[in-house]
Amino acid sequence: MVLASQLIFFTCIWITLISNAFATSHTKKTSHRCSTSVKHTRKQEARMRKDDSTKVRPLKYKQLLHIEDHDFAIRPGFGGSPVPVGIDVQVESIDSISEVNMDFTMTFYLRHYWKDERLSFPSKTNKSMTFDHRLIKKIWVPDIFFVHSKRSFIHDTTVENFMLRIDPDGNVLFSVRITVSAMCLMDFSRFPLDTQNCSLELESYAYSEEDLMLYWRYGNKSLNTEGHISLSQFFIEEFSASSGLAFYSSTGWYYRLFINFVLRRHIFFFVLKTYFPAMLMVMLSWVSFWIDRRAVPARVSLGITTVLTMSTIITGVSDSMPQVSYIKAVDVYLWVSSLFVFLSVIEYAAVNYLTTLEERKQFKNRRKISGIYNIDAVEAMAFDGCYHDSETDMDQTSFSLHSEEGSLKGRATGSPSTDSSRIKRRKSLGGNIGRIILDNNHAIDTYSRILFPIVYIIFNLIYWGIYV
Repeated sequence: MVLASQLIFFTCIWITLISNAFATSHTKKTSHRCSTSVKHTRKQEARMRKDDSTKVRPLKYKQLLHIEDHDFAIRPGFGGSPVPVGIDVQVESIDSISEVNMDFTMTFYLRHYWKDERLSFPSKTNKSMTFDHRLIKKIWVPDIFFVHSKRSFIHDTTVENFMLRIDPDGNVLFSVRITVSAMCLMDFSRFPLDTQNCSLELESYAYSEEDLMLYWRYGNKSLNTEGHISLSQFFIEEFSASSGLAFYSSTGWYYRLFINFVLRRHIFFFVLKTYFPAMLMVMLSWVSFWIDRRAVPARVSLGITTVLTMSTIITGVSDSMPQVSYIKAVDVYLWVSSLFVFLSVIEYAAVNYLTTLEERKQFKNRRKISGIYNIDAVEAMAFDGCYHDSETDMDQTSFSLHSEEGSLKGRATGSPSTDSSRIKRRKSLGGNIGRIILDNNHAIDTYSRILFPIVYIIFNLIYWGIYV
C-alpha cells in the first residue's frame, strides 16, 4: 500500500515537470519569434525613414539658396521698378555670310548680369557659387531672343553649354554659348566693290520696358571679339554695340540691343574671276581690226567667240548672286565690255558692206572705160567668200598678159626668155605686196584701232573712279 502511494506521487511529480518544461520551451520559441518580427519591423521602418528623408529633406544648395521658399516664375522685384539686366557678348566666330540667302551665321558667348535677392545666401568667405545647366530651370532667367533670326541653337556637347554663378549678395551671372543665323539686308548696287552693314538684335520676348531693362554692361566695350576672326571674302572693319526701343502695337515698348558690324568685300578674288577675263575678251576682239578684211572666216569666228565668252562670264556672275531688281556695279562693267565686243563684230560687218559698195562703184567706172574684165568681182566674192580688190585683179591680169607674151617670145627664142619672165614675175609680186596690204586696210579699221582702246580706257578710269 505504501509502495503504491509512492509510485503515484512520483508519477504526478514527473508529469508536472514535463508540463513545466514544455511550457518553458514554448514560451522561449514565442518570445524568439516576437523578437525577430520586431527587429524586421524596425529595419523596415528605418528603411522607410531613409527613403522619406531623400524626398522630404532639401538638398544643400536648395536649402542654401532658398529655392523652395520662393516662386521663381515671377521676375525679381515684381510690382516695382523694372529689373536691370546687363548684357556682355564675346564673339567667337562669324561662320558664314551668304549673299544668295542674305544672312550670316555667328557663334558667340552671351552673358547676362542681374540681381535676384531671393538667391542671396550667407557666406563667411564671400565666395560665389558656380552651377551648370541643372539649376537653370529652377530659377528665373531673362527670356532673351534674337530678332530676325532664321536658325539658332545652344551647343550641347558634351553637356549643355550653360554657366550660372551666384554671389552671396544675390548678383547672378548667366552665360550661354549660342550659334545664330540671322537676316542681313544687303545692298548690292556697288557689288563687288560694296560694304555691308549687318546687325544682330537682342530683345526680351515677354517682359516690356515696365518689367525688364536691357543695357550693355560696359557700354561699347561690352562687345568683345576674338583676334583671329577672318573671312574669305570680307574684311571686318568695325564691331560696335548700340541700344534702342522697339514698339509693338499689341504689347508695348521693349528694350532692344544691337550688335553691329561692318564688312568690306575683298576685290582681288573678283578681279581674277570676273574683271580680268572681261578685259582680255575686249582686247581679244580688237585683234579683228588687224586681220585682213578679206579673211571673212577668221574675223567672224573671232567675233563670235568673244561674244559667247562674255555671255558665259555674265551668266556665271548672275547665278552666284541673288535675283535683285536693280543694276549692280559688276553688271555695268560686264555689259559695257560686252558692248565693246559686240561693236567689234558690227565694225567688221560695216567694213565688209562698205567695201562691197566701193568695189561695185570701181567696177562700174572701169567697165565704162574698158571691157577687158568679164567676171564681176562681187560675184567672185560671193563664190569663194573672199574680197577681191579690183586693182589687184587688174595687176594680176596685166601680169598674166605679160607672162603670156613672154612665154610666146620664150618659145620663139628659147629658154633665156623663159628665165627672164620668171624674174619679172617675182619682182612684180614683191613690189605689189606692200601696196596690196595697204589697200586692204579700210579706213574704219584704221580708226577703230585707235578709237576702241581709247574709249575703253576712259570707261575704266570713270568706272574705278566712281566705285572704288
